Amino acid sequence: MHCGDAVCFAMIVYGAYQALACLLFVLMAGAEVQENLSPECKQFLYMGTLPRGLEEQPFKKICQFYDGKPRFVTLYDTVSHIPVYSAYTFKRSDGMKRVYVPWMYEPQLSTVSGSREMQQYPAEDVHRGFEDAQAVLDDYSDTVIFERGQLNPDEHQADPDDKAATYTLTNVVPQVREFNIGPWKNHENTIRKRLNNYCRGTAYVVTGVTTSGHTIRRGNINRLGIPTYFWSAYCCVDFDHNAPFSERSKLPVFAAYGLNNKENNKVQEMSVQQLEDFLKRVTYVGSSFQIFYDNCVPPNSDNSALHQP
Repeated sequence: MHCGDAVCFAMIVYGAYQALACLLFVLMAGAEVQENLSPECKQFLYMGTLPRGLEEQPFKKICQFYDGKPRFVTLYDTVSHIPVYSAYTFKRSDGMKRVYVPWMYEPQLSTVSGSREMQQYPAEDVHRGFEDAQAVLDDYSDTVIFERGQLNPDEHQADPDDKAATYTLTNVVPQVREFNIGPWKNHENTIRKRLNNYCRGTAYVVTGVTTSGHTIRRGNINRLGIPTYFWSAYCCVDFDHNAPFSERSKLPVFAAYGLNNKENNKVQEMSVQQLEDFLKRVTYVGSSFQIFYDNCVPPNSDNSALHQP
């Protein structure tokens, strides 16, 4: 095709404009998820700081909104369609689950105009528009040995709406049933009772998973990353110093991990530094990986000895 200089120049400029517009559209898609967390979302993080050492990974930060309020924060892997971790503040709880809550999904992960509110999962099969970026219920429908395991469990929340917000597919991962209802459930109850009884201020919790490349497939397509380990850590700087030593030694900060398996799945409690060292060996976190800002040592604190392994 031949063209005059002016016409060719105009076509080149127009093509460059289209390319730029396309790039901007891609960058804007899900922008609210990707940008820095707002102050109202940072309330779920100790010192308002995300775990560090994961910055190089292409994950999405989600401030999980429900009924007009932020409820917790999730770092989400849109390739494996599972959360890397959920960070939340523990609420003194009786441990009861909230039943009959419909499952929800996260509109922000899929569209530029998506609501920042998690939405009830559609009753009809109309999820093709968002299943590329996140898990859908069909992904779990034929998983015989796996259940939807919550990283922010509703048993660690008290308000009914805080409990309801944990039933989003961006807060769950494939968890082996025997591990879910056995060692991990026992661990969640142990932490619930400990923080109920001995944490006087705000308890910040981060619960996450590691993966090793195994997936759940649907229609010959890799859909869900299967966690190898579950891990969790809490930070409560305002605690009861008269608690029994067995509990006081696990405050203000402690951690644990367990193998997501039918067997050999005992949950092992340990210091946060020991957990961080373990995660550096088994997953993709960087050498600077740190779950809590300054290891949950409050400024001007003389309690740093409590933080040693």
